Amino acid sequence: MRVAKSKRHAGSRKVTAVLIAALTVLGLMGTAVGAGQSSGATRANFQIDACGMPTNGAFGNKSMRPGIVNVQAWRKRGNTRTVILLDGMRARYDRSGWDIETNARRLADRGVDVVMPVGGPNSFYTDWDAPSNFNGQKKRYRWGCVIDNRLVPKMRELGFPGKNRKYAIMGLSMGGGAALTHAAQRRDLYYAAGSMSGYLTLSAPGMRTALRMAMLDVAPAPWNIDAMWGPPWSPRWTANDPFMLINRMRGLKVFVGTGNGFFGHHNRPGNVVDDFFKGTPLELLAFAQAKAFEAAAFVQGVPVMSYTANGTHAWGYWQDMLWNAHARGFFR
Repeated sequence: MRVAKSKRHAGSRKVTAVLIAALTVLGLMGTAVGAGQSSGATRANFQIDACGMPTNGAFGNKSMRPGIVNVQAWRKRGNTRTVILLDGMRARYDRSGWDIETNARRLADRGVDVVMPVGGPNSFYTDWDAPSNFNGQKKRYRWGCVIDNRLVPKMRELGFPGKNRKYAIMGLSMGGGAALTHAAQRRDLYYAAGSMSGYLTLSAPGMRTALRMAMLDVAPAPWNIDAMWGPPWSPRWTANDPFMLINRMRGLKVFVGTGNGFFGHHNRPGNVVDDFFKGTPLELLAFAQAKAFEAAAFVQGVPVMSYTANGTHAWGYWQDMLWNAHARGFFR
């Protein structure tokens, strides 16, 4: 009898263990599947005028309507804030990288409507001086006009909530410095600005050459960075350098996040080579520039919400930074 009882208990423990394991797996699966979904928010995509610029680049999606920028958006009744999320250098013309790679849309379930302009690879979300002749661009980029003069007024028209009719704007990599620049230059439109692994000291020695090389290494054809803000001695470089605009950020909420270049929990074995030879150097540069920016902001009396953790130049870490900013009250 004791043996039978022992067997019954052993069998019961096995069944319990199997059930716990199954529930755990289901829970993890539910977390993974739901990571990019917004349960209570409504998709609210819209279109805006492109200020006469090309909307599909030189080699993009030719089915797009000319002169139109597509905007992905999620909103929820009762929300009180809205954030504009800018993409990186490899931005696509079909969907925002924020939508493809992260669960950023779930901010709409946490009180913050989300707006993602689509497109603009290698644009730095700025008004260019001329078309990029290296890749046959027919018209110059005018993302400064699109974001400040078309997107924000359309958001107000559609009733996206803000703080005193102003919005938060954040971006990653190329879009990080752009977000701070837009906010510093147009204080009437934005109350908060955030950079994630952005390049924030464009006037630093070697930075213009580094950006030039990065723009040349873009498939399927290189971009001419001189067409953006002119040659290295052009005053437009300093006019669009976040480091040089710190004194115009007083009163803004400023978030600056980077990794430290070391591998973290989002690095995967199958991507080690790319992470090491691209992700690590890019993030080390962003890290160094962020610390220089933060030091200068401290000296000038501009508070910065800073975030640093293990990580390379990759989407998982940018998602972490976004939620860290939310948890710390950046959008309030």
